[in-house]
Amino acid sequence: MDEIFTGNFTQQEPIPEDAIARAVEVMRSGRLHRYNTAPGEAGEVALLEQDFAAFTGARYCLAVASGGYALGCALRALDVKPGERVLTNAFTLAPVPGAIAALGAQPVFVETTEHLTIDFEDLAAKAPQARILMLSHMRGHVCDMDRLMEIARAHGLIVIEDCAHTMGAEWAGVPSGRHGAVGCYSTQTYKHMNSGEGGLIVTDDAELAAKMILLSGSYMMYPRHLAAPGPEAFEALKYDTPNVSGRMDNLRAAILRPQLPSLPDRVMRWNALYRVMEAGLEDTPGLALITRPQAEAYVGSSFQFRLPGRDAKAMCDLVARCAARGVELKWFGAAEPAGFTSRHDSWRYAKAQRLPQTDATLANLLDLRLPLTFSEADVAQIARIIRAEVLA
Repeated sequence: MDEIFTGNFTQQEPIPEDAIARAVEVMRSGRLHRYNTAPGEAGEVALLEQDFAAFTGARYCLAVASGGYALGCALRALDVKPGERVLTNAFTLAPVPGAIAALGAQPVFVETTEHLTIDFEDLAAKAPQARILMLSHMRGHVCDMDRLMEIARAHGLIVIEDCAHTMGAEWAGVPSGRHGAVGCYSTQTYKHMNSGEGGLIVTDDAELAAKMILLSGSYMMYPRHLAAPGPEAFEALKYDTPNVSGRMDNLRAAILRPQLPSLPDRVMRWNALYRVMEAGLEDTPGLALITRPQAEAYVGSSFQFRLPGRDAKAMCDLVARCAARGVELKWFGAAEPAGFTSRHDSWRYAKAQRLPQTDATLANLLDLRLPLTFSEADVAQIARIIRAEVLA
């Protein structure tokens, strides 16, 4: 009889008990707003920013309402204007081009390689069109950041890193988010720390940090930040920077702070699951795994593979057969968006663009989550089911 997987691909681990206890303390205090603190009290948001700055090695950190807000805040701080072209990956999720389009700017998509990273040749060709690259480390795949920054420097590109899927990852020992001018992270439920929604921004640039703090809605309370530049950085900006409120609150910060010290352990557990899946699918005829570079220290919270040569009907059939056996696969080549999955031609707020290499890559790309509620035995079973259906 065929195996059936009975696990839940959207079930996350419970919030840690110490995070729950701290959240309850915040709720009992009634002081949920980040600036509603008692005399002498730093507040959970300010402490989280301090902790995350230390974790990433950044000078400055700002906690905000979501990862998408973080991206938009970074663009605003860089004075992106309506009509301005901003480069970004063709393979990403909708909030990335959405952050660009929300400012009236134009997303310019850069081709994707079969390794699911940005294509350097196409990036170099399109670099003269823009001054900013919003680089998406989509599904946790980090490109050669040394090479990317060479191209950026050669063309005067400012790099914003979308690290929604790479919190805790590194390239050649440098944390994801620390190569570009700004790094943006998400703490949405399916990311590497869970507060339901939330975002974090890091930078070493004092002016950018001050602008983003003012943009987030500091109401001239920026001296209460612990991971911010000094008051002098705000003087020339505070009357001219609009308030686009998007602060994180103390309740979410209280939930997040206890999760940060355990992130390295969760990364190890995700990567153990990833290796089990990789081993289970290795050498499957007709299935191509995604090669991970040696310099990349990744976080395997999701898994991708390709089925070269299969047409749309074959891809749909495989997804349906796996679903019937309890395995939820996402197909990035579908003509219509499904859940969190969409492709560049679905984002009609962006100008239609010809991206044949990306289209060819996504046409047979499949993806699945690896939540930490799965055991290694669970993942081995999922791999057996996928392998059996690929070979059917």
